[in-house]
Amino acid sequence: MTFASFRATGDAVEAPARGPAAELVGLRRVSAPRPGRWLASAVLVVLLLQFTHGLVTNPGWDWPVFWQFFTEHSIMRALGLTLELTAYGTLLGFALGLVVALMRLSGSPLLGSVGWLYVWVFRSVPLIVQLLFWFNLAYLYDRLSFGVPFGPAFLTVPTMHLVGPMGAAVLGLALHQAAYAAEIIRSGIISVDRGQLEAAAALGIPRRRQLSRIVLPQAMRTILPNAFNELISLLKGTSIVSVMALGDLFYQTQVIYGRNGRVVALVMVATVWYVILTGLLSVLQYYVERHFARGESRALPPTPWQRLRGAVPGAARGPGSRSAAGTGRAAR
Repeated sequence: MTFASFRATGDAVEAPARGPAAELVGLRRVSAPRPGRWLASAVLVVLLLQFTHGLVTNPGWDWPVFWQFFTEHSIMRALGLTLELTAYGTLLGFALGLVVALMRLSGSPLLGSVGWLYVWVFRSVPLIVQLLFWFNLAYLYDRLSFGVPFGPAFLTVPTMHLVGPMGAAVLGLALHQAAYAAEIIRSGIISVDRGQLEAAAALGIPRRRQLSRIVLPQAMRTILPNAFNELISLLKGTSIVSVMALGDLFYQTQVIYGRNGRVVALVMVATVWYVILTGLLSVLQYYVERHFARGESRALPPTPWQRLRGAVPGAARGPGSRSAAGTGRAAR
């Protein structure tokens, strides 16, 4: 018995008038009972309601003070500095990380050893120690000279003028980030099948174009999740620059609650802003990964909005979802 007599009409399927197939179509699917799942869901809902009730009704959270300072001018200025530090640290860190990764993958023993040593040193030393070292660089060298080694200096500048608090923060964050970025990029590059490089070399494609047109586009699918994790970690890690009295988001909240004593409300201000920024970066990560997944499969994964519309009963179906459903029926 085959089901060749089934005829698709829109989204519905017309069943045969008689025969065993008609009996199968009339059957109703019954889900298996899952009491454990329902119990866990009920417990989770109760805990969430209790947490929300305490969050709203507990006067210790001091929500009026929270809303007073949430968009206060000094907080917004500190938020801008936090974003600036994150951007500088990410761009410089991943640019230097790419260089270090290529050094480790090169056939040169010297370059490979220097790249390995760089990663080992900057992953071993805590970030706060690195920041304090760069902040106090003038204690070791009052002047920085640029010129021929063991020869005349072409340019000499005071260290305090070259490496201030902002420069020390950017330098420390970027060098620290580069060590982790190098390993992320290196893992993505070695995940690409080496046979593709051999085929490209056989076709006479230069090594630079092999890297930019063949290796990196495929390696990005491996690099992106870890890279965004590092970006989010760096965003929150900028709070460490408060040890240098640099006015980032966390330092500014410390200054304010040091004056008014409302510690919990001001800490919540910083926490909520970090949560908002992390959420925006997570959304950006989803769409960037979706963009690079175009060559992986024919159909792109649905967006969260499309999943929500599919989960809501009776939700309107757009032309994209209808065409996708039609493609699935044609494939079957």
